Amino acid sequence: MVSKIKSWSGSSSWVLRQDQEIWDIFTRREELNPKRLDRFGRFTYSLSQHKEILEPRVSKFLVEKGLRVEYPENKKFAVTLTHDVDDIYPPFTHKALSSVYLLKGLNFKEIVNLWQMKGKSRYINFEEIMNLEEEYDAKSTFYFMATDRDPVRFRYDIEELEGQLNKIVDRDFEVGLHIGYYSFDKLEEIRKEKKRLEKVTGQEITGCRTHYLRFKVPDTWELLVRSGFRYDTTLGYNDMTGFRNGMCHPFKPFNLKTKKEIDIFEIPLNIMDGTLFAEMKLNFSEAWDITKKLIDTTEKYNGVLTVLFHSMVFSCPFRRDWARLYEKILRYCHERKAWMTSAKDLWRWWEDGCSDN
Repeated sequence: MVSKIKSWSGSSSWVLRQDQEIWDIFTRREELNPKRLDRFGRFTYSLSQHKEILEPRVSKFLVEKGLRVEYPENKKFAVTLTHDVDDIYPPFTHKALSSVYLLKGLNFKEIVNLWQMKGKSRYINFEEIMNLEEEYDAKSTFYFMATDRDPVRFRYDIEELEGQLNKIVDRDFEVGLHIGYYSFDKLEEIRKEKKRLEKVTGQEITGCRTHYLRFKVPDTWELLVRSGFRYDTTLGYNDMTGFRNGMCHPFKPFNLKTKKEIDIFEIPLNIMDGTLFAEMKLNFSEAWDITKKLIDTTEKYNGVLTVLFHSMVFSCPFRRDWARLYEKILRYCHERKAWMTSAKDLWRWWEDGCSDN
């Protein structure tokens, strides 16, 4: 088999330690004992001293040291497409905002349908999302919740969605776990949710992302390893797009406390819909400009870009610009001949490539 990942001799940790600043960014040293966290217990971009995250400084350093990646079908870069399934029942606030939006366009019939779904929720839209992605030769991952607790409202019972999950798996898309808000730092809760989702899907769940992007470096990675996960896609900021630890490539984290590499595959998160529109408060044109910059930068460094658009966005009238941006991402990346795939497929392919070296 042809080697898929062409790199240097020796480990990435050894290479990165040649530059202390690069090493500190990569390992997220500033997050070990943070003095402050936000109200959700997260270390945010606003608290970080490392502000130049639109440039993947660590990946750039590795490329200069000889890192080369060969993607399937000679693709120059990859895009990991993901969707967090936070809601399958539109909350009252969503229905109200959607009604106001539709009223402006005099869409009375759609307003009636919004409030009278007759047992079918408009947020159960996974087939529509998959159809859209297949138009651009793409696949994605859907992260579902399997918890009974949430700080905002009742979300859903995963058992109700067994038929929908089966359809996703049958089409060779991926189902992963969206770890609950209160579970990210509790081993037994993570294991319980993983087992619950596996019972519904009838297959092993290999990947995850935490709800609200709640994450503690390096503790959360260690808990995920002990829970049996093979990869994670959480490492990104809720309040800023970019490369949180300077990487536009997947990597295995390094635990500065134990001085050892952690045996989990991290696919860092770079772009999230809510970050662009809700946190950064960008309009469509501004959101596209920064998104295109990140895509082009990832292509330049032969890397992987991870995109998160929540599933409900595609059936939410007052967020149509969000869905429109996602399709523009698909179109542009397709034109750039990117490999657009699920997190699981990327993990399996990358692991196979590393084992060949």
